[in-house]
Formats: sequence, structure tokens, C-alpha cells
Amino acid sequence: MATEISRLANEIVGLLRAKGYLFATAESCTGGAIASAVTSVAGCSDVMYGGVVAYHNSVKQALLGVSGVSLEAYGAVSEAVAREMAEGVAARFGVDCAVATSGIAGPGGGTPEKPVGTVWVAVKVGNNVSTHLLQLHDEGRENNIKKCVAEALRLLLRRLGGGE
Repeated sequence: MATEISRLANEIVGLLRAKGYLFATAESCTGGAIASAVTSVAGCSDVMYGGVVAYHNSVKQALLGVSGVSLEAYGAVSEAVAREMAEGVAARFGVDCAVATSGIAGPGGGTPEKPVGTVWVAVKVGNNVSTHLLQLHDEGRENNIKKCVAEALRLLLRRLGGGE
């Protein structure tokens, strides 16, 4: 999995550089692992602007502009919140491209409606935001996070027009 994440991050940095895009992350359940994957690539400083680990809802609201109405109506693990996180970090940092994650990595925290492994990913490229619901099989917290990071990077790569 680590090799796959590294390969994806390298390809993404190359595409971001080729397109002249700046990139940022807004991460909850992945705890900065997407930013870590990207910043492990030599030359990433050409494209990586920064990231926010917005684990608590108050941070999502204060730093990323996530609506209290969305949090109340849909919960932190929702399409609306992931979308607002991506839009918020892109606006706050003034970047062209952003990825956001909000989910339940486990082992606890799941509910029948949102079991462990439920993750929303939002990818913003230019003015377009796409979202994707992941329903990971619970293979433990560390594996759940790695799977989420890999899938988020695949989604970003596809949105950037890469070969994934």
C-alpha cells in the first residue's frame, strides 16, 4: 500500500506542476496522511501550499468555514461537510486544487447508519467539486486510513486527468 500511495503522490505532484496548480488538504479521519504523502515527494514545494487537520467540528467551522447547519443536519461524516471542507481550504489558502476527507477510521465511532470505514472524500479542481463515498471494510484503523489516502489520491489523479 505504501508503494501505491507513493506512486500516486509522485504522479499527482507532476500533474499539479504541469498544470501550474497549487494544492491544499483538509483532513479529518486521515489526520494529515494525504498531506504527508504529497510532501514526501521531492519538489512538492512547487505545488503544495498547506493543509489543515480539522478533527474537531469547531476547527472545521472556524478554519474551513463549514456550516453549523450542515454539521447539525448531516453530521461531520457527510457529503455536505466534505464538500465544504474542500471548498473552505481552497478559499482560505487561495489554491486551485484541494482534497478533503471526513470519516470514521475506527475502531470505535461507527453507527448502524455510518459504520467504521464510512468516509466522504471531496476533490476540488478549479471551480468543480466532486465527492465520493467510501465504504471500506474495517481492517483496523491504520489500514483504513491507508486505504482512504490511496483512494483519495486516485480520485484526485482522475480529476487532474491522470492515468488512474
